[in-house]
Amino acid sequence: MTEQLMTEYGDKKVVIVGLGLTGLSCVDFFITRGVTPRVMDTRMVPPGSDKLPASVECHTGNLNEQWLADADLIIASPGMALATPELQAAADAGIEIIGDIELFCREAAAPIVAITGSNGKSTVTTLVGEMAKEAGWQVGVGGNIGIPALELLKQPCQLYVLELSSFQLETTYSLKAAAATVLNVTEDHMVRYPEGVEQYRAAKLRIYDGAKVCIVNAQDELTLPVTGKDSRCISFGVDDGDYQLDSEHQQLKANHSLVLSTDEMQLAGQHNYTNGLAALALADAVGIPREASLQVLRTYSGLEHRFQVVHMRNNVRWVNDSKATNVGSTQAALSGLKVEGTIYLLMGGDGKAANFTPLKPYISAPNIHLYCFGRDGGQIAELRPEDSTQTETMEQAMRDIAPKLAAGDMVLLSPACASFDQFNGFEHRGHEFARLAEELG
Repeated sequence: MTEQLMTEYGDKKVVIVGLGLTGLSCVDFFITRGVTPRVMDTRMVPPGSDKLPASVECHTGNLNEQWLADADLIIASPGMALATPELQAAADAGIEIIGDIELFCREAAAPIVAITGSNGKSTVTTLVGEMAKEAGWQVGVGGNIGIPALELLKQPCQLYVLELSSFQLETTYSLKAAAATVLNVTEDHMVRYPEGVEQYRAAKLRIYDGAKVCIVNAQDELTLPVTGKDSRCISFGVDDGDYQLDSEHQQLKANHSLVLSTDEMQLAGQHNYTNGLAALALADAVGIPREASLQVLRTYSGLEHRFQVVHMRNNVRWVNDSKATNVGSTQAALSGLKVEGTIYLLMGGDGKAANFTPLKPYISAPNIHLYCFGRDGGQIAELRPEDSTQTETMEQAMRDIAPKLAAGDMVLLSPACASFDQFNGFEHRGHEFARLAEELG
């Protein structure tokens, strides 16, 4: 295990843009290095402002252009686009702008497994972390999931496993991962990426810069490095790739050798089998013993809010997939889904300017009935007007569905939208779904 590297910031005027857990972790990072940063947030009362040390100046309600102009180093929150005029002006003036992940990468001495993708990244990140733990390794898991990356520097680690969003990757330059993956690329966050999916993809692909091994999706060319497949690339996929799901025999294989039958796994669904393959490929790439990895694939039962059966009674399953906040995630949930009765599919919320048309073939099965709610529910209902019901809220939809249920049916919340029009986040939406499922089921 190596000592932490120390980058010197002592003489720099540092400004942190955006508070919350990540912002507080940045404040703590600089204070322990003898630097008192300034903090600003566009929100009037940003989360975490009550936890700031008295010595830290804080400006709220908008961006303080004078502070930005005076800074030597700006740490931008992932939620703050670099295209924001005030940040653009600072960049044009030659002021360095980075994010918390870049700060982390400059300090981390242990190898990093880096994971991004439109869908599945939380599952794969958790799996790789559990595989390392099962092998007895000291592992730090965080980034876009759970713990801010900088907090991981406080414990000795043999391996870091980071989930990274496209927003975080935009301000990261020194990653050089031991193994990195882009699991898939489907349209998401188009408000942030007005030039379309290629602009979004370019942010994701930064994860491969300097990486030793690149784990790519054999079924998704958009996951390949910019210059195409190279000697660093190892692939995974369905009936294709170095690590593959043999769909006929329902087996996971690595380089044509059987490693596990899917019926030995707790996770269900084709998208979860390929997530398992990606995790196994990453674990193999950094030398986690294979037996430890397979043990985790046998026992891991999945993340909350990710295709999670929250209630089952009279052979009716209520499935919480609230984490499906984009079109690709809902496609993954419906792909290869076999249900003997009716699927009552709950969709809607804040669509983030997405195009819902690619969902059409996934929602066209005769046993699917759509219940569409929230801000953009109407747009989704238009994809299949003859088999959709529109309600104002998710609760209204669930109360309408409950009396119609028969054995073999499934109530599936897989909204293809963010939740902020009616909820505090996808977790809040998922917990409400689970509470109502318990009551109505």
